[in-house]
Amino acid sequence: MTTVPTLSFHDGAAVPQLGYGVWQVEDDVAADVVVQAINAGYRHIDTAAGYQNEGGVGRAVKAAGVPREDLFLTTKLANGDQGFDSAKQALETSLAALDMDYVDLYLIHWASPQRGTYLDSWKALIELQAEGKARSIGVSNFPAEQLEEIIAATGVVPVMHQIELHPAFQQAELRALHAEKGILTEAWSPLGQGGDILRDPVITDIAAAHDADPAQVIIAWHLAIGNVVIPKSVTPARIVSNFAAADLTLTDEEVERIAGLDRADGRIGPDPANPGF
Repeated sequence: MTTVPTLSFHDGAAVPQLGYGVWQVEDDVAADVVVQAINAGYRHIDTAAGYQNEGGVGRAVKAAGVPREDLFLTTKLANGDQGFDSAKQALETSLAALDMDYVDLYLIHWASPQRGTYLDSWKALIELQAEGKARSIGVSNFPAEQLEEIIAATGVVPVMHQIELHPAFQQAELRALHAEKGILTEAWSPLGQGGDILRDPVITDIAAAHDADPAQVIIAWHLAIGNVVIPKSVTPARIVSNFAAADLTLTDEEVERIAGLDRADGRIGPDPANPGF
């Protein structure tokens, strides 16, 4: 039976290191595939207000029949809801959609620096945590400058920072900053959105050595270097095989070979310093 490690937050809570993401999954599809994911063994589900599928996720959690306290549920504050009062209201709206009393982790989805509202939003999340509506709080897609700013202004360190991270874009500097401050790193698009990285000879050679598939190798690499990782798939067999990656242990040499795939131009998604939205 596959066992997923848990990692501790600096606030005393803990998160399953391997989770299931639902970016670009339609609401009615999410209601089905999240049940499949929970049945496969996932206990960590990552959604966002901006994904417009919180309702489907909430219905899936009810349908799966696993006690709420056994699940770890993340959602995120949409850019248009940034600001102190609006961020507080936004979580109420998300909780209503999810049909839950709390989320385990609430993230600011993007710093969106040009809006100038990320600090007020962070102050709102601090209050929401104090109210028990978010058990833990963190951020997503924050440049180092804005990350340092919210910590300096409030004295509250995010428990986790969710960022684009895959073998072609490994974010070593930001990961080092996280380690220094006790912030866990969470990888979105951990498989490089299914692009060329899955066909890279380094990845395919390691996969052949372990009788595994390339996606499993990449997920195992994330786990080996300490990332929290949230692969997404709506394919039943892939949902199961991605979860089974927790059983795959890479050698130190294999981890080093994958480290060599990092590229300066490896970013796929928007630059958090100037995302354009």
